[in-house]
Amino acid sequence: MHDLVIREVTLYDGTGAAPRVADVALEGERVAAVGPVPAGGRETVDGRGLALAPGFIDVHTHDDFAAVIYPGMAFKLEGGVTTCVVGNCGFGAAPHAAAAVMAKTLHPNLDLPAWQGTAGYMRRLEAQPPGVNIGVLVGHGSARLAAMRMENRAPSGAEMAAMKSTLAEGLEAGALGFSTGLVYDPGRFAATEEIVELAALMRGTGALYATHMRDESTGLLDSVREAIEIGQRAGVPVQISHHKASGRAAWGRVGDSLRLIEEAQQRGESVHADQYPYTAGSTILSAVYRDGRLRGAIGDLEPEDVVIASTASHPGWEGCSLARLAADMGCSAEQAAERVLAADAGVTVVLHAMSEADVRTVLRHPSTMIGSDGIPTLEGKPHPRLYGSFARVLGRYARDEGLLTMAEAVYRMTGFPAAKFGLRDRGVVRAGAAADLVLFEPAGILDLGTFEDPKRAPAGIRAVFVNGKRAVAAGKATGARTGKVLRRSRG
Repeated sequence: MHDLVIREVTLYDGTGAAPRVADVALEGERVAAVGPVPAGGRETVDGRGLALAPGFIDVHTHDDFAAVIYPGMAFKLEGGVTTCVVGNCGFGAAPHAAAAVMAKTLHPNLDLPAWQGTAGYMRRLEAQPPGVNIGVLVGHGSARLAAMRMENRAPSGAEMAAMKSTLAEGLEAGALGFSTGLVYDPGRFAATEEIVELAALMRGTGALYATHMRDESTGLLDSVREAIEIGQRAGVPVQISHHKASGRAAWGRVGDSLRLIEEAQQRGESVHADQYPYTAGSTILSAVYRDGRLRGAIGDLEPEDVVIASTASHPGWEGCSLARLAADMGCSAEQAAERVLAADAGVTVVLHAMSEADVRTVLRHPSTMIGSDGIPTLEGKPHPRLYGSFARVLGRYARDEGLLTMAEAVYRMTGFPAAKFGLRDRGVVRAGAAADLVLFEPAGILDLGTFEDPKRAPAGIRAVFVNGKRAVAAGKATGARTGKVLRRSRG
């Protein structure tokens, strides 16, 4: 007898195929059968009027340490996410001493428990499981910080050997790939040659190179070319993180950047991207305010476009733009930025810097999968993408606006990323696959969070299952912690 049968549900199976009405049976951690299923079952759910999809795979998260300090992961589960890929933008969980420094950027009050290498981080998650599955990228920034601090130069032979050792240890542990954050310290000090030499360690392993590129503004096209070049020379797949054109001077350039991706694919190269479905981004203020200006790799910004999201020292600033703070302080926006950074070097901001037309152009393109890029600073006012990215794609862009079909939208957040990141038996609903599932109302799913009130779960998500256990019931997290560490499929 099956543990649970969901009957007569509209099934989006994660392959992009048209939906069909079916029964889906679960036994233990797996999908046992896809209907029709004979009568019986210890528990039956009436799926009529509802849709069932594989659990959403968030390929771009910064939940490395959130999975340790907020192991319930309700903010992801209630949005339908069952798997998070961590270690993005060069911010990795190993080596530990460097990771502890990186962690302070997102969690300033965190006393990080000890572990040894990527393997130790994985063992920690297996001993104290989070609510979601976790796949790990090795972070170049953490590796470089451990090897050579914040030095703005090429690595010595010994320093390169140390970085290679960090990457090799992670790959042996089952990491999905290697990430860079070439706009952040210390990643921005690395030349192309350094990244190629490191990424080449992954050749033939199936592991991929994911990159927060050097410039997402007027230098977007050169940055895409560099990412593609690194993948081609190293012989590894490429994942371009949060594909966008940031800053008004760069708007419209995504048409050209998408053509570069298409040309690489036509040459037989595995180059894809992810996107969060909003016109605002979020990062640390220190990456935005440099050399006395609000500018740089994310484009020139107006003071009203930069809004404080989270600061440990002055919670009253949260939700305020630099323009408002400057007015309150009686100074220029640049001086206000300097005062904020002097008070809290790790302050995070929301940046209103993209055009809706560009968001739509990238989302329509078949190279694009979905990644929230949410910053889990739960104490402040984080970008609402942390909670609602997947429901926003399904509800607003697929159902309401028809920018892509619901089946295609589900594929972009399930079967597509599972294949790209080497997650075997995930991202699809079929007999034998892992029972990571989302049961939702196709007519009701929608993101609800706003920049003023971001911490809201989406509407329309009825239930979420992680490895066969109900992690969300009636839209609320149950507290179940049945997530697993997902290691790279080796063939």
